[in-house]
Amino acid sequence: MAIKAVVFDIGGVLEYTPDLGSERHWEAELGLPAGEISTRMRDVWLAGSVGTLPESEVYKALTARLGLDDRQLAAYVDDLWREYLGTPNTELIEYARALRTRYRTGILSNSFVGAREREQAAYGFEDLVDELVYSHEVGLSKPDPRVYELVCSRLSVLPAESVLLDDSQVCVDGAREAGLRAVLYRDNDSARAQIDALLAA
Repeated sequence: MAIKAVVFDIGGVLEYTPDLGSERHWEAELGLPAGEISTRMRDVWLAGSVGTLPESEVYKALTARLGLDDRQLAAYVDDLWREYLGTPNTELIEYARALRTRYRTGILSNSFVGAREREQAAYGFEDLVDELVYSHEVGLSKPDPRVYELVCSRLSVLPAESVLLDDSQVCVDGAREAGLRAVLYRDNDSARAQIDALLAA
C-alpha cells in the first residue's frame, strides 16, 4: 500500500534536545540528592504530559515540593523550557516542509502542557504540517495504539498508508504494532533515505 502521509516526532527529531544538566544543577543548588527532583515530581510530569494538570498547577507543585522562592521558580522554569525546546533540526524541518507539497504530513509528540505555544513561537510547527497531535492535548501518549490511530484519522489516511519518524524504539515499535511503517531516527541522512525508500516503494 502506497504511503500517503509522513508523521514526525519533535524532541530528538525536529528538535535537538541534549541533556543540558539542568536537573543536576538544581539538585545541587537545592542541596538535594541525585534523582530527588524526578522522585518528587514524577506524578506531576506524568499529569502534565497528558494534560490532566494545567501549567499553573505544575508551577505550584514545583514551589511546594522543591521549596522554590519566586526567583528560583522563574529560573527553574526558564531552564526547564530551554532544555525542552532545544534547538531546531533545520535540515529535517525543511525536509518535512518539502514533503508537504506531495504528501499529508503530521507531528505526533509526547509533549507537556505549554509546549504548543512555546514551540509555535520558536519553530512555527503549526505552519509546518497538516496535523499536530500533542499528548497533553489529547490525553494519550505514545506508544498507546490509540494515539497512532488518532493521528492517522486526522490525516485521513490508513495506518498502513503512514510512516512515522521517531527517536524512541518503544514508540517506533508501538507504531508498527498499530499498523504504521516506522523509522527509528539516528541521523538526518539515514532518516531521509529510509523514508524516501518507503515513499518510492
